[in-house]
Amino acid sequence: MSVIVTDEGFGQDDWNGTYASLEDGGAPGIDLPSDTDPAALAALPEGTSMVRIAFPSSADGRGFTLARLLRMRGYRGRLRAQGHLIADQYAMARRCGFDEVEIDDALAERQPEDQWLFRANWQAHDYQARVRG
Repeated sequence: MSVIVTDEGFGQDDWNGTYASLEDGGAPGIDLPSDTDPAALAALPEGTSMVRIAFPSSADGRGFTLARLLRMRGYRGRLRAQGHLIADQYAMARRCGFDEVEIDDALAERQPEDQWLFRANWQAHDYQARVRG
């Protein structure tokens, strides 16, 4: 089972679609591993409504780059980070373009909802906002 983290806190997964790899396509959702070649993002199938990017470890930041590149290329669908992110990385995930984070129940137990909500005001707590303030 998994927990979906948004700016409102923990929730259930409301995605009913299926996932396929970028190479296979044919599904409304696309699963991207963290080692996806950024050039391959140009092959994102038309009509993709969800992209889920894997984070195999909290030390692997390649998924942040993939998310940012997708948004810069004009992708407007749902973008989900999945795997080993920690609450401290939530603001970065949101700034890179992720709409939500999918974590497993064990991580949700170790880092409860209040730790994620503490970082939910991600737009107000960045370096530039502090300098301007």
